[in-house]
Amino acid sequence: MLALSERVGRTELAATFAMAAKARALRAAGHEVISLSLGEPDFPTPEHVIEAGFAAARRGETKYPPLGGIEPLRVAVAENFARAHGVNINPANVLVTNGGKQAIFNVVMALAQHGDEVIIPAPSWAGYEQTVKFAGAEPVFAPCAQADGFVLRPEVLESAISSRTRLLILNYPNNPSGAAMDEAALRALAGVLRHYPHVAVLSDDIYEHLLFDGRKHVTLLGVAPDLADRVVTMSGVSKTYAMTGWRIGWCFGPAELMKACTVVQATATSGVSSVGQAAALAALTGPQDLLAGRAAAYQARRDIVVAALNQAPFLLCHKPDGAFYVFPDISGCLGKTTQAGRKLATDEDFALALLEEAHVGVVQGAAFAMSPHIRISTAAAPAVLQQACARIAEFCAALR
Repeated sequence: MLALSERVGRTELAATFAMAAKARALRAAGHEVISLSLGEPDFPTPEHVIEAGFAAARRGETKYPPLGGIEPLRVAVAENFARAHGVNINPANVLVTNGGKQAIFNVVMALAQHGDEVIIPAPSWAGYEQTVKFAGAEPVFAPCAQADGFVLRPEVLESAISSRTRLLILNYPNNPSGAAMDEAALRALAGVLRHYPHVAVLSDDIYEHLLFDGRKHVTLLGVAPDLADRVVTMSGVSKTYAMTGWRIGWCFGPAELMKACTVVQATATSGVSSVGQAAALAALTGPQDLLAGRAAAYQARRDIVVAALNQAPFLLCHKPDGAFYVFPDISGCLGKTTQAGRKLATDEDFALALLEEAHVGVVQGAAFAMSPHIRISTAAAPAVLQQACARIAEFCAALR
């Protein structure tokens, strides 16, 4: 048997993929499964975006693309950020990546190594922890309590920082909680960071356009431009424009770090699909009226799910500010036994029992560094969500 590298042993596949695979297996066996485990928009990619990709291919834009991304797309990213946040970005410092996940990988691999620490507010998307471990560094989770709206408090951040801290990862609106940060909260974090110049920050803004109840997106660089020499901001088209399969993301930050990220990307994948970049350019520069409509649709879905889950026995569901997830507390279900006789000791037990007995796929909170919770994706039609919530409520009502 071949010996595998230590870095592979430090890393495992995300629970979201595992739960989705289990749901597919049950569906293949003939069960009517509602899978709400993956964070993927159910809306189609806008037609004009598809046409732009098709036209680019027809024009022959099918050769190796520039390593950093095509210039028009880099300019569009910089201009959009300047309009939204009042901070000018040099397009030369924008790096187009194979989805947002590669932007995260590039930054972590460029900055972190063995012995370093990376602060990750929890709950958090599992990919951050996996990437940090892959780089040989140590994730340090900074707990964000439900009582605080799952938002990172400045005193919690300060207590997590050490001499070994290399990077802080911020993700708001947040996956899995849907929490968003307002300007005052971000300014408070910036005040802490000014005392620790050795700490870089990665701001993951991938859900920037999915905000509810009239909220506007704020980002660290927008409220603290004096930290620009150590802040990397990343986003992409996957969530906003329902383009997960196109695999187009980007990041931008200080020139030296962006050059290092480019080296990482050159080593790993080289440039990004030329056809995908043409489509992403059309998404950023084309009509934007769909953004408000889709955010409103996600807000309506949130309201359906939160109301239904808070009426279910033993569940407590916080009302998210954005994204397309809810993250209910299931502590009231632990210690109980399902109708099929399964004892629920953990949120993973709950998620597996819910899938196998009620045929609803969710993901355990342990996968997001906070238990006992479950993450439910609301990226599904209202009727599907209502049916799923009814099954969850019935499952909970049968617990003894």
